[in-house]
Amino acid sequence: MTVFDRLFADSTLSQLQQKDARDPLAHKRASFLLPEGVVYLDGNSLGALPLTVPARLARVAEEEWGGQLIRSWTANAEAAQDWMNLPDRVAAKIAPLIGAQPHEVAVGDSTSVNIFKLLAAALHMAPPERRVILTDADNFPTDLYMAQGLNALLGEKYELRPVPGAELEANLTGDVALTLLTEVDYRTGHRLDMAGLTAKAHRHGILTIWDLAHSAGAFPVDLNGAGADFAVGCGYKFLNGGPGAPSFLFVAGRHQDSARAFLSGWMGHADPFEMARDFTPAPGARRYVVGTPTVLSLSALDAALDVFADVDMNVLRAKSLSLTDTFIELMEPLTAQYPLELVTPRNHDERGSQVSYRHPQAREVMQKLIESGVLGDYRTPDILRFGFTPLYHSHADVWRAVQGIKRVLENEVLEEGERT
Repeated sequence: MTVFDRLFADSTLSQLQQKDARDPLAHKRASFLLPEGVVYLDGNSLGALPLTVPARLARVAEEEWGGQLIRSWTANAEAAQDWMNLPDRVAAKIAPLIGAQPHEVAVGDSTSVNIFKLLAAALHMAPPERRVILTDADNFPTDLYMAQGLNALLGEKYELRPVPGAELEANLTGDVALTLLTEVDYRTGHRLDMAGLTAKAHRHGILTIWDLAHSAGAFPVDLNGAGADFAVGCGYKFLNGGPGAPSFLFVAGRHQDSARAFLSGWMGHADPFEMARDFTPAPGARRYVVGTPTVLSLSALDAALDVFADVDMNVLRAKSLSLTDTFIELMEPLTAQYPLELVTPRNHDERGSQVSYRHPQAREVMQKLIESGVLGDYRTPDILRFGFTPLYHSHADVWRAVQGIKRVLENEVLEEGERT
């Protein structure tokens, strides 16, 4: 019997099912719509649908929009059902997931737009002699694009300095205004030491902006504990808010008097309906809410976040690590037999909630996997990426996923014309 056969013996599946039977989060699976015959490992791109969301959207469309019409902006404020304060209510649900206070979080717009807001605020706060935006060379492209676009708008006053991740600390120098970093690498799942890097940046007088796109909802985040200055994240990945769900931003309370909201829209005004001709910022991070709240998408995110209400994020993290450890272990015989290279750290402190492998024909392999019902995703040039969402994944799902990967690799995935 081969190593792989031993790992895939009935006893292994039975052992994993026993682990699932002891899982304190197992009941959360019933809160999501998960199609039959599919192992969904792409929640780090789009979270699964929470079952409460369709009813909430129907209520907003039929009763609030259809029945109350414009009265819904302010009606039922005491029952927390008015549209006007919806961004603040969603912010209050996100805050404990990221180690923030509700007044430090604003919800609305896209991740890209919120990065732009924070870059503008942070650069305005930095001393004029500091002209460098330090970032990881492999950071998510939109983060880099926003920095490039803002710099062009400001007359090329700043240098965007991308360096390899391993060289970030060495580049925390006196000419750096701020760091723009993503806590978990979207390709490899490598997790940076937020607290450590933030502390080192502060010792050099450098502000920090953290991108939490692959962090929020995946494991406990503690922005205030880490001393972070600014952060941004999205609502549609591990927070399960639906395609294009609103983004959120974080501004530490200590900066709220000095961090200007340069995209100063009417919904960030202290009294929007006063219709004053000069901008007076609302208290706290609400000043960063620019335009009219997107009621339908905010309502979907609001309902989706309720699934976290009784979740201990430390328990969620323990399950995430168990799922990803199991996946890596079951994949080891395949990495010995096929051109698969694990690129996700084995060290728990350096791992998010995904596991990635390099493969020379990653695009074609992933296409075949998706056709077979194992839904991960592909990232250029050669990354197979598998995301694990502890709220709805089981260890048995991991077993089934690796079985599916084994079958695809065994069954001559690539046609002769695809081989290079």
